[in-house]
Order: sequence, then structure tokens, then C-alpha cells
Amino acid sequence: MSRATVRLGAGAGFAGDRIDPAVDLARRGELDFLIFECLGERTVAAAHARRLTDPTTGYDPLLRARLRAVLPHTGRGGTRVVTNSGAANPEAAGELAVRVAAELGVRARVAVVGGDDVLDLVRRVDPVVWETSAPLSACPEDLISANAYLGADPVVEALDQGADVVVTGRLADPALYLGPLRYAHGWDTDDWELLGAGTAVGHLLECAGQLTGGYFADPVTKPVPDLARLGFPFADVAADGTAELGKLAGTGGRLDTRTCAEQLLYEVDDPTAYLTPDVVADFSEVGFTGTGEHRVRVAGATGRPRPDQLKVTLGFRGGWLGEGQISYAGPRALDRARLAGEIVRERLVRVHGVDESAIRVEYIGAGAAFRGLAADTQPFEVRLRVSARVPDPDHAEVIGWEVESLYTNGPAAGGGATRSQRETVVVRSCLVPRRLVTPSAHLLET
Repeated sequence: MSRATVRLGAGAGFAGDRIDPAVDLARRGELDFLIFECLGERTVAAAHARRLTDPTTGYDPLLRARLRAVLPHTGRGGTRVVTNSGAANPEAAGELAVRVAAELGVRARVAVVGGDDVLDLVRRVDPVVWETSAPLSACPEDLISANAYLGADPVVEALDQGADVVVTGRLADPALYLGPLRYAHGWDTDDWELLGAGTAVGHLLECAGQLTGGYFADPVTKPVPDLARLGFPFADVAADGTAELGKLAGTGGRLDTRTCAEQLLYEVDDPTAYLTPDVVADFSEVGFTGTGEHRVRVAGATGRPRPDQLKVTLGFRGGWLGEGQISYAGPRALDRARLAGEIVRERLVRVHGVDESAIRVEYIGAGAAFRGLAADTQPFEVRLRVSARVPDPDHAEVIGWEVESLYTNGPAAGGGATRSQRETVVVRSCLVPRRLVTPSAHLLET
């Protein structure tokens, strides 16, 4: 397949993203492909934790809602959907996509991409963990997941099989966009310049509303209009890798050379060597040119041969997190909040046996985000937050319980107490040889 330009739309930039901007793109964006990027390091590890409790789960909880919202429009317009919403269970996610299409009366061939789950492989290879500089076998926590970052190859394979919806697990974010571009333009797997250019486009689009001003917005210095109706971006990509970025008329936000420049550098360590499973992309010569209102041309990205190793996200059971919050307002609000924090800390240690080093006390509104680096203030209201990572749910429950008990046990005038507890995951990373990872794609029966 080859055509002058291919239009890719960004349907989501993270697991909890809005759905209505994607519907707008599906309905009137005249897209060739609609991409939903819904997976982060912690997201996939947490999905594995859910799947251990219920084997039928493990995919993005919003997948059904997203598909029900967009498939009636993509089905009519011939737009193909690619998403990593499969998370820890791509097969179940693909089967869900088949059911949703049938419920809607939409004809859609669904493909599932697998091969990213390398739990058995890392246990066998015992790689060095980045964060600890020690072998995986030396980690004391219970390893529950290991997912390699796949590249675009299996997405191309799925599209070659005729898939209208492609559901994957852990792919590198730009690969979700590079796969359709390789398929549509027939780019070779070793054309590093084109792969670098396509990766730049994917990197710009992968966070959806960030490109159109969401992460850019700052009142007065960087105003962005109508953020409540923020439109998600799309790109018209030519066969030579150049692209024009845009957003739909009548949507909120802004898309210009400044928003593009910020997004290009987002989460990039070395712009000359952005490592992906497909290519070592070089963004150092990328240039942006405004071509109209909310239209920007991007060119100049290139690349070098891809790495011989793949990054793997490791997920470990991290115990339980208990939390309680309560507010204090008026004169001496910070003093009362500090007294409350001292009371809770003492009781958690003395009465409940919680390890004091695991307890965290924060005074939100009084410099908590600066971790003690900001000058001391005397705010008119403070939100006390006490949290602790503990080994079991019973200990997690008492954290919020002790905060809530401040209502009648002092200090004065606490209000709005809340409490919660949840199991946590610890995320770390390692590398494995590419040759040991085998991606795959297959169509599901409809």
C-alpha cells in the first residue's frame, strides 16, 4: 500500500484520557488510522496485578467505552484503530473488541499482537536491574510481570493481515504510529532515516492533548484557549517522512511551533539518540514551520540502526499503601496540621507497630511539593496527608483510620477527612537481547 499522505489521529495519550476528543477525530477527522496510546510502565504492572486476581481482566478498563464510542465512526469512514490497551492481557482485549463490534453491528477484523510478555525469559536470563545494579534474582520483592518494549513489526504484520482493529500489549509508544506509516508507505525495516522521521511524528502525537496545549498551558505566560474542549492532534505524513500536524476546526487548544518544540523534547534524554526498538532516532535537526492556523510542518528527523537489546519493564509486588487526609483552616492552620501529623505518626508506631521509616507526612498547601526546599509559609488552609507503605491490607487500613480519628481527638477544627488503601507495584527496568524476543500477530475469529 502506498499513497501521497497518511493521516494519523491521536485518540489517547494515557490510560485515563478523555474519550470525546477521539470521537470527534473519528467522526470528522477523515483519518486513515486512529491511535490510542494507553500504557505506561506502572500501568502495565498494575494490570498484571489485576489479572492475577481475575484472569479475565488485565486490559485497559476504558477499552470497552473507547471502542463503543469510536467504532461506529471508524467503521463508516474506513479508519483503522491501533491501541496498546491490551496491557497485560491482549488476547482478552482483542476478544472484547470482537464482542463490541458485534454489539454495534460494525464489521471489524481484530488482530492481537503478542510476544511482549517475557516473564519466563527474564527469570531464565537473570539480567541486571537498572535501578539496583544487581541481578534480577537479588531483588527481594515478588516479580509479577516483565514486558519488553516491542517495535512496529507486529503492527505492520497485523495490518497486512487485514486488521481493522489492532490490539497490542507493551509497544514503544512511537511504534504505535510508526507501524501504520511503514504499512501505508511501504518503508523498509532498515531505512533508518525514514524510521527516524516516523518515530518523531509518533513521539509528537503519542501524548495526544499535550501537543495541542494541554501540558503547555500556563495562564498569562503561555495561554491556551478553551482547554475544556481541547482537541486532539492529527498528522498528515508524506512518504518522505515529512509531516504536517494539525487539529480539527472548532476545537479548543493551540498547536504551533512552541507547543511542538516542547513536546518534541518531552521525556527525551539525548535528542541525538532517542532509543526505540525500531531505530535510534536523531531529533537534533528537527525544524517546525507554521503553515496556517493550528498547522505546523515538521521535518529533519533521521535515525541510525536500532539497538540489539530491548528494554523490559519489570513489575514487583510493592505491598500496600494506606492513606488518610484531613484539612485545617484559619489562624495557625499549619501549626495544627503539624500537631495532627505528629499525633498520627506516634500512634501508628506505638499502637499499630508501623515502621516509622515507612510513614510519610505532608502538609499540602505549605510547600509539600518542594520536599522542604521552599521557604516556610503560614497558609490560611492546609491539607494534612499521612501515608505509609506496609506489608498487608490490615496495616494499610489503620493509616486512614488514625487520621479520621483526629475529628474528635484533636487538634481543633479538622474537617473533610478521607482515607484509602490499595495494593501497590514497584516498577524497575532491564535489558534483554532482541533475538530472544519473538513478537507475533494474529487475526481473531469474528
